[in-house]
Amino acid sequence: MTLADAASQADAFAEEGNERELSQLRAQWDEELEAAARAPDFRERAVAYRAIGQFRFRQKTELLRRGLEDDSPAVRGSALLALEKLSRDHPKVVNDVRPLLHELLTHDGNEAVRRLAVVSLKNGSARPETIQILASLADNDEQPRELRDAAAKIAQLLRRKK
Repeated sequence: MTLADAASQADAFAEEGNERELSQLRAQWDEELEAAARAPDFRERAVAYRAIGQFRFRQKTELLRRGLEDDSPAVRGSALLALEKLSRDHPKVVNDVRPLLHELLTHDGNEAVRRLAVVSLKNGSARPETIQILASLADNDEQPRELRDAAAKIAQLLRRKK
């Protein structure tokens, strides 16, 4: 079984609420996940960071932060997918990396990474600076349409949360 297979199985266990099997799988794959997150190949790192979310590994948020700062857009995207999944029930995960998300949102060279940063912010607290950044992006005609639309939608959602 590969890390990707184990992560997929972990995700299924989490969706079913099967905490015991999920916990056992986490313990079994903990070291492999850590090693893959440090691999020289960006594809291995991308699988590892995405697996953090699938395993619901809240203890790996510091490792996840490193993924958000990775040179590879694929790795940053995988880390953002994991962050979004981990933050669905726990906004603290997003709130802890909010400045980094703001940086990705406004300065990342990859449009997909920027959109994923927008989506991740929806699970955080409704902070005025985040709403302002999202609204500004939504109103900027120089930004790609998909990014503007996502930013407008999430800004609206956060305004309602207040």
